[in-house]
Amino acid sequence: MDFKTYQREALGTDRVPTKGPDDMASLIVPMLGLAGETGQLLSEYKKHLRDGEAHRLFKERVSEELGDLMWYVANVASKFDLDLDEVAAANLRKTRGRFISGSTTSDSFDADLPDNERLPRRFEVELVDCDGGVSRRVRVVIDGEPFGSELTDNAYDPDGYRFHDVFHFAYAAVLGWSPVTRSLIRRKRKSRPLLDEVEDGGRAAVIEEGVAALAFDYARRHRMLDGVGSLDFQLLRTVKDMTSHLEVKLRTTGEWEQAILQGFEVWRAVHAAGGGRISVDLDAHRVDYLGPSAGCAD
Repeated sequence: MDFKTYQREALGTDRVPTKGPDDMASLIVPMLGLAGETGQLLSEYKKHLRDGEAHRLFKERVSEELGDLMWYVANVASKFDLDLDEVAAANLRKTRGRFISGSTTSDSFDADLPDNERLPRRFEVELVDCDGGVSRRVRVVIDGEPFGSELTDNAYDPDGYRFHDVFHFAYAAVLGWSPVTRSLIRRKRKSRPLLDEVEDGGRAAVIEEGVAALAFDYARRHRMLDGVGSLDFQLLRTVKDMTSHLEVKLRTTGEWEQAILQGFEVWRAVHAAGGGRISVDLDAHRVDYLGPSAGCAD
C-alpha cells in the first residue's frame, strides 16, 4: 500500500473530522494521539527490557503501536492539507543530504573558466601570529606572499577568532566554495561579470563571514567542537537558508557539517600552536594542519 492510499483510507475512519477552519478539537486530538502512542511504544520497550524473552508479543506490540502512530501521522497530515507522499519524499531528501555526503563536491563551480579564475586544486597556507601591540594579529601567507589584511580577534577577550580564515579555506576545500578565499588569493571570476558580482562580490563574502561567525558562536558553546562528531541540524539548516540563493545551495547539510568540523579541527591546532601551516586540497575535500609556522619576523 502506498502513502496516498493509506492516507485517504485512514481519513475515512476519522472519528473527529474537521468541522471548519477554527475547529481546534479535530487537530489537537490526533496530535495528542501521536504523543500517547509514542508513550505506548516506549512502554512496550520498557517491558522488553524488564522481561526479556518472556515478553513474547514484543514485536507484535511494536508493530501495532507503529501502525497507530502511522494513523495519527496520516490524520495530522490530512488536517493540515499535506500530502504524505510529499512529506515522505521531502524527509528522504533532508536525511540523505544530512547523512550522505560527497555526491556533489566533484562538481566544480569554476571548471569551465580560465586557470587564473579557478580555485587552485591544492595549496598551502601559513598563518603567522604577530604581536600587534594592543592585540595579536594574524598574517596570511601563501607561497611566501602575504594575502589580505592582518586580522585581530576584534574582541575584548582574546578568543582566537583572528585565525578564522581557516574556516574559509575549509569551505573552499570541502565545498569548492568560498568568496572570501577567492578574494584573498585573487581568483574572482571577472570574465563573467554577473557571476562575479553575485557569487564573488561583497554580499556573498558578507554572508560567508556571517556563516563563520555563526559557527564560531555555536562552537564556543560546545567546547570549540573538540570531541564533537556531529552538529545540531538547526545550525546546518540556518546555514543552508543563509546561502540558499548562492551556488553553494547545491551542497548538502552533511557536506556543510564536514566543512565546519574540519575547519574547527585545524583551527584548534593553529590556535594551540599560535599559528601554523595548513594544506587545502579541493580534490580530497580536506583541510589539514601541517605544523607550526616559522613565526613572525617584522
